[in-house]
Amino acid sequence: MADADERLLVEAAQRDSSKFGDLYERHFERVYAFVARRVQNRDAAEDLTSEVFHKALANLRSYQWRGAPFGAWLIRIAANALADRARRGVREVVGHLPDPAVEPEVNHLDEHARLFRLVDELPADQRTVIVERFVDDRSIREIAQRLKKTEGAVKQLQFRALQNLRTRMEGADA
Repeated sequence: MADADERLLVEAAQRDSSKFGDLYERHFERVYAFVARRVQNRDAAEDLTSEVFHKALANLRSYQWRGAPFGAWLIRIAANALADRARRGVREVVGHLPDPAVEPEVNHLDEHARLFRLVDELPADQRTVIVERFVDDRSIREIAQRLKKTEGAVKQLQFRALQNLRTRMEGADA
């Protein structure tokens, strides 16, 4: 997206908050990917992502365009929300906390956002296995019990899902 287009979207949303949805749609996946890499479960990632967009909307009128992408401002809000959460003693935050003053690697976030989108496009059974295995951090045995399938069936679903994702990621790069 061109900077000029994004600036126009921001200015429109500043005049009419109902236009904020366009900015939300453009940046949701990137913000969610940034947050999800730093928390242990999907509920926490969704809550924090929601908090980021609520704060952004509440402070949109004071936002000033300075040439940096609007998404960078959202990521800074997300980094601050993660730091606040850690200071409050919430244990879900894992890994290192981002320094809010440092801009994240945007291409890296785009890759994660694309991966989240591709996972959402998987067949339901494959998506369930991938989310439970890699987002909820469950074992093959736990997933098999929850889905009332054999461990072999869950392993096969995981294999197919990962193969499917790999093919789609490579196809998107071409």
